[in-house]
Amino acid sequence: MDSSDLVDQPGKIRKGEELDFERLKEYLEPIVGRDLGSMRITQFPGGHSNLTYMLKIDTEQWVLRRPPFGSKVKSAHDMSREFKILDALKGTYPFGPGPIHFCDNHEILGCDFYLMNYIKGIVIRREYPNHLRLSPEQVRIQLLNFFDALGDLHSLNLGEVGLSNFGKPKGYVKRQVEGWSNRWVNAVTPDTVNCDEIIRWLQDNMPEESGKASVIHNDYKLDNVIFDVQNPLKLIGVLDWEMSTVGDPLMDLGCTLGYWVQLDDPEFFRNARTMPSDIEGAPTRSQIIERFKERTGLSVDHFPFYFCFGLFRLCVIGQQIYYRFYHGHTTDDRFAAFLKKAHVLQQMCLMIIAGKITQ
Repeated sequence: MDSSDLVDQPGKIRKGEELDFERLKEYLEPIVGRDLGSMRITQFPGGHSNLTYMLKIDTEQWVLRRPPFGSKVKSAHDMSREFKILDALKGTYPFGPGPIHFCDNHEILGCDFYLMNYIKGIVIRREYPNHLRLSPEQVRIQLLNFFDALGDLHSLNLGEVGLSNFGKPKGYVKRQVEGWSNRWVNAVTPDTVNCDEIIRWLQDNMPEESGKASVIHNDYKLDNVIFDVQNPLKLIGVLDWEMSTVGDPLMDLGCTLGYWVQLDDPEFFRNARTMPSDIEGAPTRSQIIERFKERTGLSVDHFPFYFCFGLFRLCVIGQQIYYRFYHGHTTDDRFAAFLKKAHVLQQMCLMIIAGKITQ
């Protein structure tokens, strides 16, 4: 196997997402301590939300993160939050990339951005990489390792990582339901399907807090983690921390399960999946919950609520992305498809509410 074929590779920068090379070069040279005249900038695939670029010169490589162009939703693209979390986790949680520099001077790129170390490895997106051949048992181990890293994050001691006063864990569940409901209202377009029933159900079925405050990632999914090239079952990096905070870990688990499509799910949901979780060997949501309980000691009661919330939250994010396209804030044609994806997620929420999906 040629390991280079498995590494997530950056490519040409998408139209409208170019960076000001001269300004960036001049700003970063004293930070990295060298001339960057021959630096090359490429862009990683994905990037429906925050954008990720590779900066390379000779054998040195860094990763730059910035918010999407045209977005007005500051809380969803908070670079300073991401940088602060990574700085706090450094040396305690082994999967966060090393933060190097945060910039809030908008004269450079017109936004906050930060620089971090590059972790070379495998990123799994909608399909497994062509050259990655895993048996069902290996798939099971790999994906359980994926959830174990989330459980390990939730098990960190807040005092030890210096995040005891970060976020507002008290009342977190209620604030999340109310906050995402308001975001939905603000992102509605004339061609949107109504979400009133889902919002009412979430408000009426909110469980009490789990009683544990943890560091939570808030967007933990397969294309936000990196696996080792030599041992693809081993997770070596967790990316995209801009939405992380301190809150209820069961809500974080629900957000991840919102992405988790399994083999016995309705065909319309499987067709819209964004990661290959519905293949032979992949753990089911019920198996994931049992593993999570063993890893963290937390009881995952009220599963329908957490799963429905995770789906609704993704629906809102998709609608926010589509809103940018609808109003001409971006010309990226990929964003047009998010209206249909939002509708798929709405359908799944309604099936949970009707009791047709219980795990």
